Amino acid sequence: KTEKITQINAGTITVTPREMKMLPSTGGEPDIAQYLQVVPGVIFTGDQGGQLYIRGGSPTQTGIMLDGITIYNPFHSIGLYSVFETDAIRNVEIQTAGFNAQYGNRTSAIVDITTKDGNKNRHSGKLSLSPIMARAMVEGPIAKAKREGGASSTFLLSVKHSYLDNTSKSIYGSLGEPFKSGLPYSFTDIYGKVTINADNGSKLNLFGFNFDDKAKSINPNTKMVNAEFNWQATGGGATFVITPGTSSALINGKFAYSKYNISTNEITFRNRASSIEGFEGGIDFTYFFKGYSQLKYGFEVSGLYTQLDYANSLGVNTTLDRRNTLGSLFAVYRKNFGDKLIMEPGFRMQYYSSLDVFTPEPRIGLKYNATSNIRFKAAGGLYSQNILSTKSDRDIVNFFNGFVLSPDQAIPNTDNERVKSNLQRAYHGLFGIEVDIKNVELNLEPWYKNFYQNIELSRIKVNVQDPDFTSGAGEAYGIDLSARYSMKRLYFWGVVSYQQIKYKTLVLDGNKVTTVRNPVTGETGLVGVTEVATYPPPFDRRWNINLLSSYTAGKKRDWEISARFNMGSPFPFTQTQGFYEENNLQQNGIATNYLQQNGQIGIIYANDINGGRLSYYHRLDLSIRKRFDISKNSNFETTLSLTNVYNRNNIFYIERLDNTRVFQLPLFPSLNATWNF
Repeated sequence: KTEKITQINAGTITVTPREMKMLPSTGGEPDIAQYLQVVPGVIFTGDQGGQLYIRGGSPTQTGIMLDGITIYNPFHSIGLYSVFETDAIRNVEIQTAGFNAQYGNRTSAIVDITTKDGNKNRHSGKLSLSPIMARAMVEGPIAKAKREGGASSTFLLSVKHSYLDNTSKSIYGSLGEPFKSGLPYSFTDIYGKVTINADNGSKLNLFGFNFDDKAKSINPNTKMVNAEFNWQATGGGATFVITPGTSSALINGKFAYSKYNISTNEITFRNRASSIEGFEGGIDFTYFFKGYSQLKYGFEVSGLYTQLDYANSLGVNTTLDRRNTLGSLFAVYRKNFGDKLIMEPGFRMQYYSSLDVFTPEPRIGLKYNATSNIRFKAAGGLYSQNILSTKSDRDIVNFFNGFVLSPDQAIPNTDNERVKSNLQRAYHGLFGIEVDIKNVELNLEPWYKNFYQNIELSRIKVNVQDPDFTSGAGEAYGIDLSARYSMKRLYFWGVVSYQQIKYKTLVLDGNKVTTVRNPVTGETGLVGVTEVATYPPPFDRRWNINLLSSYTAGKKRDWEISARFNMGSPFPFTQTQGFYEENNLQQNGIATNYLQQNGQIGIIYANDINGGRLSYYHRLDLSIRKRFDISKNSNFETTLSLTNVYNRNNIFYIERLDNTRVFQLPLFPSLNATWNF
């Protein structure tokens, strides 16, 4: 209650591991990737290769932080699991819009995950086994404190490995497709942390991680592999907290180095590869004043290198190498005027060295407590980033999640004019009302985001010398209503969301080209005839409803029954206009005997990008968990989970060439066993 009336929390949701475990999870394995799907404003595009989109922004426009360090691809290809171990998490703070100046280099949202320290008192852990994966975590003291609050050190190590590619066919094959052909997903996640605590409350954390993921895209009819994907993320670093004497202040610092690689091999030979590596560090200072007021300021610096190799839909190959050093200064001051008004102005200045661009970014947050049970809030600000996505809107199954830094080449906008700076830019506006009625918490938040400079891979590149990028624009707005009820053994959370998203970009006018003469060289060449297209992106789900309920039963509260229902309106997609024979002219050029060549089938897409809509999505998940107490510090848990209880055929995508429907996961039962010690 105190936090509600002393902090703004506009567009902010805080999640604990306890809340994650209330959700009926696929495979009985609670995971932040599945819980994020029920957060207001979050859209999830699919069980296989799906991504999370937060209030109109793409995954690249959302920053995922682990103890303040960026994790570039936090979700596995199966889409249901993240790289994070649930029991190693202390809490998750989801900033869906209007986040303050503490965060930068993202234009949509922030997911800030904080891990816990290892157990100071004893060695403990867990072992978990299910048909999907095996998990293990162990923690404990390295050196115990000799007195209460004294110096100590602890460790925490978590490992999880998925063998779904092997068990999906052998265990679930009788349930039909896609299990009969096998779900081609596997991953391994390793995370370790050592914490050194000083006498005065200061501490140093050392950590390292290695995340690995493999997946295949399989033709639903021929069962042939269309593409193979593989990505790996490795890194390590340190964070520290210093409490200087009796001062009411904290000093926080971080430094880390990480590398992320992803590659794909496709039968169409449109192979792609991307990597991002570098360091990031920073120090911030927090001062606490009377009446819950607070000042926080600091600086951050990062150095990144990205490499991207790809071929576009016209077969034009491109290699992009980019380096950048980013320096940032920020300050946030929260002033509480009594128990009624809270103001939180903030300012962030970022310098992108490769572009020689400064970006001043003011932020603001407000809250007015009409009463202790009725509160009004608002937030907004300017945002920028130089990390761009390599995804294509025509890739329905988005396994390839690559990155590239903003280029220094000329980029045309929708008016065919050169943009002034090659950054993604946006501004947010958010308003909200919080109402508490006994044990019910109501929250209503209308929001607006304008991505007024949206840099993306070019759709109009015909020649090698054409620009690799274009600058479009996007606009997103919506409203979210959530209701939370918590009373003794019963918990309920309901969310109803509406949003509308429109993008605007340059496209080729029906793949037309024309010849032009270069006035300098006198040479003639082909250029694409362009037009401006306005369209909904593939994650533009207008309505989304999530209902989550959990009940704890038994005298010892050793039974827990959970249910979740999700319904979403149809996703948009680009319709097929026709087909043609696509001959390969690259080997012999104009001498190619096209009369005797059997070309591949090419697709003619409709002129309207994402002009069609798929069908409605809805699904019910159930789980029941039983705890068996073995001793004071040890228990055994079993969880039976049913995903898609009534076996709804939710459309995933349509294989265009043979008009075959591919569905998302059918009825998916699982039994999980966990030993906590």
